[in-house]
Amino acid sequence: MNTRLSLSSLLFLASVAIARAEEPIEHRLYVAAPGIREYLEYGGHGVLVFDIDHGHRFVKRIATRGLDPKGKPLNVKGICASAATKRLYVSTTRQLMCLDLLTEKLLWEKSYPEGCDRMSMTSDGKRIFVPSLEGDLWNVVRGSDGAVESQIIPKSGAHNTIVDLDGQRAYLAGLKSPDLTIVDAVDLKPVIKVGPFSNVIRPFTINRAKTLCYVNLNGLLGFEIGDMVSGKKLARVEVEGFSTGPTKRHGCPSHGIALSPDEKEIWLTDAHNSRLHLFDATQSPPVYRASVTLKDQPGWVTFSLDGRYVYPSTGDVIDARTHEIVASLKDEHGQDVQSEKMMEIDFAAGVPVQVGDQFGLGRARP
Repeated sequence: MNTRLSLSSLLFLASVAIARAEEPIEHRLYVAAPGIREYLEYGGHGVLVFDIDHGHRFVKRIATRGLDPKGKPLNVKGICASAATKRLYVSTTRQLMCLDLLTEKLLWEKSYPEGCDRMSMTSDGKRIFVPSLEGDLWNVVRGSDGAVESQIIPKSGAHNTIVDLDGQRAYLAGLKSPDLTIVDAVDLKPVIKVGPFSNVIRPFTINRAKTLCYVNLNGLLGFEIGDMVSGKKLARVEVEGFSTGPTKRHGCPSHGIALSPDEKEIWLTDAHNSRLHLFDATQSPPVYRASVTLKDQPGWVTFSLDGRYVYPSTGDVIDARTHEIVASLKDEHGQDVQSEKMMEIDFAAGVPVQVGDQFGLGRARP
């Protein structure tokens, strides 16, 4: 049999590839709920999808599970996705769920004895690092079926997790440790610990070059910076001119930090004052530039992939250039939506082609 393609076949395949390449990209914001503890008044239950290209209007609600034994929705702890495998993952305090991004059907749901927290995955979709619920370990599970492949046991109070954009390293932060643990995402061997920082680590983010981390800490309205090459703390940046006081959740002044995709800015949450603070990250150390007042206390912040929009957990949508609030997330009933677990997923011809992240990771190429 002649296996060579004819000229006409090659031309046809080329035309299909060009047509697909020219398909308009649809930018969608995926918001998991209940994403503020187990409070159903901030978006109900499920994954809510918003059209970024058209004023962040509500598009649809995708049904999920994640229930306690009495059938009540559990607090969502994290969200991540893979364009390679076309799958979306949502964790609760007890389970990890996997949904097909094409059919929007639940493929599987797995419970883990130690519970779950905010997970992250390799870009190829093959491996997910799932922290136990403030316990000793991270479960390393297969993206295909949720089976546990291995465990990492730093005994740090497992909580927040980042896998870098090329899937080489996993960054593990616990509620009982002032150190950030970094492991090889392939062989799972330790790489380095960064710190100690001034207190235990809360939310954090990293630059694309994997040289710097920016961490929130208990008791700090601001952030500290770590060198992920030497393992040393580099700087402490405090927000000046704003008081600290009681917060609704999390018990720390700043619970949320994000790098703009071009890594020129840092956006920081301030729960007590219901604000986001903006810092110029091109300066060393970063310099305060502005603040944006929000409708509620923020407990997280992330970015759109193109850096145009800033997404605090309050549901406010901020234009990153003008610092103006340009939209507010509303569900199908017109009710306000708030969540600390959201990310962008982009589609071409109905197929996911690119995913963002929940952490506001830096994306600037060297």
